[in-house]
Amino acid sequence: MRIELTTDPGDPARPNEDWATTALPAAGRGGALVVLDGVTPPPGNGDCVHDVPWFTARLGGALTELSGSRRDMTLTEILAESIRRTADAHRDTCDLSHPRTPQATVVLARWDESYVEHLVLSDSVLLVESPDGGVRAVLDDRLDRVPRSSLVSDDVADALARNKEGGFFTAAADPSVAARAVTGRIPTCDVRSLAALTDGASRWVEKFREGDWVDCVALLRKVGASALVERVRELERADIERTYLRRSKTHDDATVVFVEL
Repeated sequence: MRIELTTDPGDPARPNEDWATTALPAAGRGGALVVLDGVTPPPGNGDCVHDVPWFTARLGGALTELSGSRRDMTLTEILAESIRRTADAHRDTCDLSHPRTPQATVVLARWDESYVEHLVLSDSVLLVESPDGGVRAVLDDRLDRVPRSSLVSDDVADALARNKEGGFFTAAADPSVAARAVTGRIPTCDVRSLAALTDGASRWVEKFREGDWVDCVALLRKVGASALVERVRELERADIERTYLRRSKTHDDATVVFVEL
């Protein structure tokens, strides 16, 4: 088994809000991976005394513990319990009902000799490569389907779309959001590799159109996770006219976990 993990902050002067880890072996068999992309809040996030890195570390730690030790729990149940634990850690000091209480996107995968289970919530991506080289992108595309009129500003998005029916969902303080995640299970014999990317890394495909998901996995296998992120940085620096980035951040936190089973 080959595992590579890399993460790079979008701004070295700010804490990295992504969080990632792997667990081997998970409950004595196979393994697990966790990738979170913390959502950067605008000023005024409900006066929560905790920042996003605190939240992703707490949530990521709970996800890693449970996915690595509790084979009797589904990934949906693991996400719900991890959100509950994290919320309990600061519900006495913070307004968890605020739409910008700390939150994150989630990619979670767990495998053993029989099956690979997966869960994706919001706009990070899990790539599942088959033995013949085909690649399936497991995506939660609800954010892409939200009308642009509902995303014209942070206030409008919070009021109309964020963790709202007909909008998009993130892991924040409500455990029931786990039921909104995209989940599935694939026979392990049908999986050659897994790649989990936050949207700062998936820009290589989604914004810069340097290749498709098959090309992305091939590049990871050839040059590695760190090289993929560096190529994204080169493309960001070269987009002076913002042809591809448009209104997006010039550099975003970028994280990749690549696992060859």
